[in-house]
Amino acid sequence: MAQQVDSAEAASLLAPYGSHGDRKRAGSDLRMKTNLFRKLCLALLVLAPAEACFGQVDPAQADPASEPAVLAVAKVLPAVVNINTERVVRRTVRDPVEDFYAQFFGYNRVRPREVRQTLQSLGSGFIIDPAGYIVTNQHVVERAADLKIHVTTNDGKTHSAHYITGDDKTDLAFIKIDADNAFPFINLDNISPNLLGQTVIVVGNAVGYGSSISRGVLSAVKRDITVDETEYKGLVQTDAAINPGNSGGPVIDLSGRLVGISSAKMAFTPQGVPTQGMGFAIPADVVRDSVNQFKKAAQKQAKPKSQPESAPDTSVSNAEKLFGLQLQDLTQELSDALGYLRGRGVLITAIEPGSPADDAGLERGLVIYRAGNFETNSVKRLEELFRSVQSGTKLEFTVGVIRPRGQNRQLATLSMTAR
Repeated sequence: MAQQVDSAEAASLLAPYGSHGDRKRAGSDLRMKTNLFRKLCLALLVLAPAEACFGQVDPAQADPASEPAVLAVAKVLPAVVNINTERVVRRTVRDPVEDFYAQFFGYNRVRPREVRQTLQSLGSGFIIDPAGYIVTNQHVVERAADLKIHVTTNDGKTHSAHYITGDDKTDLAFIKIDADNAFPFINLDNISPNLLGQTVIVVGNAVGYGSSISRGVLSAVKRDITVDETEYKGLVQTDAAINPGNSGGPVIDLSGRLVGISSAKMAFTPQGVPTQGMGFAIPADVVRDSVNQFKKAAQKQAKPKSQPESAPDTSVSNAEKLFGLQLQDLTQELSDALGYLRGRGVLITAIEPGSPADDAGLERGLVIYRAGNFETNSVKRLEELFRSVQSGTKLEFTVGVIRPRGQNRQLATLSMTAR
């Protein structure tokens, strides 16, 4: 009976063996050696260096300095700035005993004490023009007429800056560094296409730490959200970390092109469900179009006169300057505590003796619901209205108190002349 062999080579190896049993044992030994050889070759392939198997690796690919994300950050970081705003507010402080006395006897024995308080906030922004124009969030520099703005560039230098204009609807603002230097900037003529899934990088001043970087992907576009009772429309969504202080900083792609401006982070859904990895940014095309409008406003403004840093801050609100009124927003908590209707009007917190408001008979605790032809639901809106009021202008106000569920409604219309 003929013995089948695997090959001519195997047959020649078996030839020296005489009997059938001897040849069978030799064939089994040969197959074991062949399998062992194959396993040894496979192990060598796995353990061999990449250069031996696939040729030499490009050193640039192993160098972190050549990574796309590193190059993109290095490209834009010189144009990113930290924004520190400082506002001095005047508050009226009353003795609780005096308030108790006034509640029962109808007048105060002692005039309330006025204190000045400095409020600070941190945010980010980036330069969009060599002349030092910066775009940031409006909420970072809101009430800028009463602000001192300091900008720290990436080289550690701090500059004074001034507010030019802003837009509450888009939450964008335009400020300028008070210096004649040529600054590095981010070009808005070449923006990112904003494709779903693309890598994005957030650059900014997260929780006060300068030049903080986080990375993620573009998760969605054209998102409408509500955060802290503020509505935002048409935002782009990312899972890259956006933390307090990032607001106003750039979100870029791996080419260093602008994706958007960090704007908000949703920690909870409107239903109170906690969320993770949901940050939102104003898209680059909205930023570009808004900046074009802001530049037109900048051209109309004269350069502000520089003031010594040591000069005392004498700024007061327009309401106080024109009419002798100190005002406060009626938050939900304050409305409930006072028993007033929510979401309507601005609370009068103090009246300057001998002022137009004092002459008109206004009192602390009343609410201004209308000024001129405009309803007033925030101090900010009133201040914007008063900017156009000149000395001697007569303005009509609707004041009083509105209780919830129609329990009581006491309103009066009166006129005050700006001083």
